[in-house]
Amino acid sequence: MVLIGILVFAFAFVAAWALTGRVRRYALKIALLDRPNARSSHAVPTPRGGGLAVIVVVLAALPLLWLSGILDLREFLAWLGAGALVGLVGWRDDRHDVAPGWRLLAHVAAATWALIWLGGLPPLLVFDWELHLNGWGHALAVLYLVWVLNLYNFMDGIDGIAGIEAVTVGLGAALLVGLALPGVDAWVAPLLLAAAAGGFLIWNFPKARIFLGDSGSSFIGLSLGVLSVHAGWLHPELFWAWILLLGVFVVDATVTLLRRLLRAEPIWQAHRSHAYQHSAQRLGSHIPVSLAVGAINLFWLLPLAALVAIGALNGPSGILIGYLPLIVASAWLGSGCPTTQHIQE
Repeated sequence: MVLIGILVFAFAFVAAWALTGRVRRYALKIALLDRPNARSSHAVPTPRGGGLAVIVVVLAALPLLWLSGILDLREFLAWLGAGALVGLVGWRDDRHDVAPGWRLLAHVAAATWALIWLGGLPPLLVFDWELHLNGWGHALAVLYLVWVLNLYNFMDGIDGIAGIEAVTVGLGAALLVGLALPGVDAWVAPLLLAAAAGGFLIWNFPKARIFLGDSGSSFIGLSLGVLSVHAGWLHPELFWAWILLLGVFVVDATVTLLRRLLRAEPIWQAHRSHAYQHSAQRLGSHIPVSLAVGAINLFWLLPLAALVAIGALNGPSGILIGYLPLIVASAWLGSGCPTTQHIQE
């Protein structure tokens, strides 16, 4: 099975790298460009929609993983159907703006589809209690998937950050499955996502030659959410471990949203007030910020998540330990505070 995992990783990485190049040429041909404006973090028009390569590669690989027995039928149908819907709506939005209400409706529909097949939110292990939320759990699970999907879109604002997050979280999640469930093949699914994101990252690392676009960021965000819920059904501690791994994006997006809500700002409007954007502005470059996100994931959040996955640390305590310094840093860096300067990258 290790050989299959290596082959999946190599195929997805190379295929996504090659396909991203073709999408870039197509985007240039039809002038599908992200043009700088007051809320942008780039200075020159840049092709967008590169996430289409990640979507195509992952969705094409899913039937193969199912037929080989790596994915069970429920995970396969949940990821395939929800991912295809979010990807199509996102690609439409990349080419022709889709109204926020219709996008949200599609996101809720995709989350609902995925959760029907996954069975809703898994039981949550809270200290020594196994918490079954039943009907409330289904509603909470839809909200969770929609939030993860959208926060990934919010956090995709500087070169390399979304790709590095997907690669490090995917690789970390694959390792956690191996630790918590030796002999179970579920580690291949997050590895597939990490490999496809890595192929795209070659084109997106500063200075970016193409952006993910709404299609790619929405698809990756939804995929991470679906994989985390499925992991929770396999092993309750793994759901908490996934939430830990996603800590940088969860904290920055959530603190920013809450601060903007407190100022009565329209939260659906684009802005440059996330902590990572303030950091890139202060440093004058995207590179150290995107690399810092990867380092935090690998050297702070992943070790804590590993302790949670093997049962050495309970989930809520791990979240508290992992998130608290991120919340302090996010507030100190100015999450949710407006900025007027432009980042030249």
